[in-house]
Amino acid sequence: INMEDLIAGVKKALQNNDSAAAAVKVQEYLEEQENIPLNIAITGECGSGKSTFVNAFREIDDKDEGAAPTGVVETTSEVAAYTHPNFPNVMLWDLPGIGTTKFPADKYLELVGFEKFDFFIIISDTRFRENDVKLAQEIQRMKKKFYFVRSKIDNNIRAERRKRDFSAEGTLTKIRDDCIQGLQRQGVVSPQVFLVSSFELHLYDFSLLHETLERELPAHKRDTLLSVMPNISLEIINKKKKAFQSKIKYYSILSAAVAGVPVPLLSAAVDLGLMVAVVSKYVAGFGLNKSSLERLAASSGVPYTDLSSVIKSKLSAEKTTIELILKLLVSAATIVASMAAEEATRWIPVFGIVASMSLSFITTYKALNYFLNELADDAQKVFNKALG
Repeated sequence: INMEDLIAGVKKALQNNDSAAAAVKVQEYLEEQENIPLNIAITGECGSGKSTFVNAFREIDDKDEGAAPTGVVETTSEVAAYTHPNFPNVMLWDLPGIGTTKFPADKYLELVGFEKFDFFIIISDTRFRENDVKLAQEIQRMKKKFYFVRSKIDNNIRAERRKRDFSAEGTLTKIRDDCIQGLQRQGVVSPQVFLVSSFELHLYDFSLLHETLERELPAHKRDTLLSVMPNISLEIINKKKKAFQSKIKYYSILSAAVAGVPVPLLSAAVDLGLMVAVVSKYVAGFGLNKSSLERLAASSGVPYTDLSSVIKSKLSAEKTTIELILKLLVSAATIVASMAAEEATRWIPVFGIVASMSLSFITTYKALNYFLNELADDAQKVFNKALG
């Protein structure tokens, strides 16, 4: 459903006094937007750090249940799909090393099923070799996007620190130039190489990689990518907040459409259920649920108790329920008053339905903005505690 069709459908339904049909239209649109699939292929030669990158992108530890297996030898012998723990519509595919007996370079894309992937990340922990270049050229021929990622940068920085004339920036420039020149010698035109440490995603070029992916992905997939990005910077957190904020009007329209259905207490029940579902998405998207905070504590070295101590909202610490939403809305008296006024006005003939729909829109809009602002503030505090 595109935006023009949605607006036209809702308008037509409301003109026909069919607010239930309008609600269905909006619900279908939101579900479609929230379930846009994103399939990311991670490939490269054996031992380049593909599986570790897959786990880092999903914000899970190599030892966690459901992690991609890692090791000093090739651990990926088949195409393996890994769902993001908070967003099941996003899959990271850990592909076998290119150039193995089972996956020769000339048949690699066909064997791994290239057509299902939105883009490829080609990883190397040293120089990019002939097989990497062949793969990139074949991906390009298939009109797909690919990105070179030089992994294990933290190891290089550690090794270089021993030198008397050590310069972190100089080391990074040297590695980047070496990779780019090597790719150019093998026929790759204007290659972009991103330097990444899977154990320290907030450092080096991971933010630049995200900006590039965001710019080059189709518009309808950008929010999906953003939703699964680890909170490696305050800019990412702010982008997530804006993306969440842009959808609040649609939830409010859905709430208003339901308010037009003359069934006692239906609107309040739907509004509260809707808020629970949406707020749960905010908590997961900002990485404020318990499992996400535990993973952040493990990767940052900052204890879980220290991270959770800076969180103000109870929405993060507890499971989001209707009872919790109501309890928190009591502190926002004007929102609760709007909900009560909405139920009262529903039974005034003709005027009541219009007034109720308007109040329902305002109530949902205010409440979701209220919760979003609180959770975004908490996400920033957690970031500053862990990485700032």
